[in-house]
Amino acid sequence: MTILRYVGYGVGLIVALLSGYVMYQSNQTENDILAFRERVIEIATRSPAPKFDPMQVSDLPEPVQRYFAYVFRGPIQPYKAVRLEAAGDFRRPLMEHFEPTTAEQVIAIGAPALMFSATTPIYPGVWARPYDFFAEGEMEMKAKIMSTITVVDEKESTELNRISLRRWLLESPLYPLALLPGGPVTWEAVDAMTARAIIRADGLQADLLFHFNAEGQITYLSAEQDGDLTTPYHGSGEHVTRTNYRQVSGMMIPHSFTISRAAGGKVFPFFEAKLTSIAFE
Repeated sequence: MTILRYVGYGVGLIVALLSGYVMYQSNQTENDILAFRERVIEIATRSPAPKFDPMQVSDLPEPVQRYFAYVFRGPIQPYKAVRLEAAGDFRRPLMEHFEPTTAEQVIAIGAPALMFSATTPIYPGVWARPYDFFAEGEMEMKAKIMSTITVVDEKESTELNRISLRRWLLESPLYPLALLPGGPVTWEAVDAMTARAIIRADGLQADLLFHFNAEGQITYLSAEQDGDLTTPYHGSGEHVTRTNYRQVSGMMIPHSFTISRAAGGKVFPFFEAKLTSIAFE
């Protein structure tokens, strides 16, 4: 009995030490995420969103004009940043099954800067905490098991920086002010229901096709280049649908989305979710 008691004490001590270590590392991870969010807000504060100019808007491709006529429902406020939360199902890179996931983002509207973080259960009591940060042309991407063990640690590169810039553009229907003329986004005509948006910033360039319906809603965005489906990260994805428009702060904001990888004419969803909160500041 004495030996068993000592074994029990030893196991309890090990569990306590591991729990303390996980708690410490989790706090460190959350502090890093908070610091990245604060950097995005600082950039947003010194980089105001473009203002609505009817003359400039009238020079845009017709489907883009139709979009702005639909999306703005009153006086346009000079918002600088947006905070949002979403919940849905997420497929990890190189996996096939989906798992319930919650995500948070803080995004600058007038300049391409964003912080994305998520929590995905893996097994009971075990979770993954991925996060992406992009600002001033450089990205950082990590994923940690139980917010402690790093399993993805991608440093900035020209390609990853460009993908992250495209990520900001892919999310832009959630903050329509970013798409106004006078900011980092320019537009090219394609056809009556499609326009190409080009984002240029910090020596980088990315583009996406924006697809609109007759009402003026953005229905989906797509890249014109195939994605590399073998990477250990999803990056921005190459295709996203936007539905379930609701009015928020005088703007029509899509509340449901599916983000996908795309290659070879096929689309492979990896995050299907709905906004659970969104606030402009």
